[in-house]
Amino acid sequence: MGTPEFAVGTLRELVENNYNVVAVVTQPDKPVGRHGSVLRASAVKEYAMSVGIPVLQPEKMKDPTFLTQLESFHADLQVVVAFRMLPEVVWAMPRFGTFNVHAALLPQYRGAAPINWAIINGEDKTGVTTFFLDQEIDTGRIILQKEFPIPEDADVEYVYDGLMCLGAQIAVETIQRIIEGNGYVESIPQDRLIHPNIEKLHVAPKIYNETCNINWNQPAKSIYNFIRGLSPIPTAWFQLDIKGKSPITMKVFKSKKTGMSCSSSEPGSIKIEKGHLYIASSDEWLELTDIQMAGKKRMSAKDFLNGFHVFN
Repeated sequence: MGTPEFAVGTLRELVENNYNVVAVVTQPDKPVGRHGSVLRASAVKEYAMSVGIPVLQPEKMKDPTFLTQLESFHADLQVVVAFRMLPEVVWAMPRFGTFNVHAALLPQYRGAAPINWAIINGEDKTGVTTFFLDQEIDTGRIILQKEFPIPEDADVEYVYDGLMCLGAQIAVETIQRIIEGNGYVESIPQDRLIHPNIEKLHVAPKIYNETCNINWNQPAKSIYNFIRGLSPIPTAWFQLDIKGKSPITMKVFKSKKTGMSCSSSEPGSIKIEKGHLYIASSDEWLELTDIQMAGKKRMSAKDFLNGFHVFN
């Protein structure tokens, strides 16, 4: 059960290792295009169809017709990767239960966007977790975990690709343990992993467009992490104010910390110097290196300054 490209990694690994994947459950095709007249299949559906696996696409997970179809496959186990919350009637259906591959080291970063929030919060490592589903989101008993280091300059794309591969590996290892135990596998409650010296549990709520608006009244390090934690998708943005013109929405894909103090400048102030674009944070100048103006292509800040003389 899964929808985006992230889930394809695990599905492909199961297929190529000759596990009997009897069916795939994914989201309904999404309307795309200017008028929504074209339907686009999910990445999981496209792969499943390419290898001849039956695909179910329920609008509602409690739909009686869907439940009957799902039950007809007599699955021993369900594997969930980047999907949606399941009702008990679905996750309790297989005789060996249902486990989820989550892109974080639970109990940290429960929620829909764990990769983004781990980078935004400046974590130096994350990982993947397999756990059995229960009534609450991302709270079930943990089966396995594998760590993944986050380089200081890594963005979402880098971590996403790494965790997609690691998630596929941990899914296969989890399945093997379940098979070898004839349905039994050792698992532990998440509260055992909450140590007294942990200040708080970070959460990973869904990210919306307004979430991505850059607040320049923060330290440069926080803004730098915010930008890479949203790059390349959904992308951090801000409104560029130009004298005598309407504000322009600018997306920022990459930035650099400069170490140059900006104590005499208002946060959000712009400085152009030798073909470089700097914006003041609460403590130092941050250089924007890879940007996109609304309605234009993604480009380097240097090309932007050469082609759009908005500051003249």
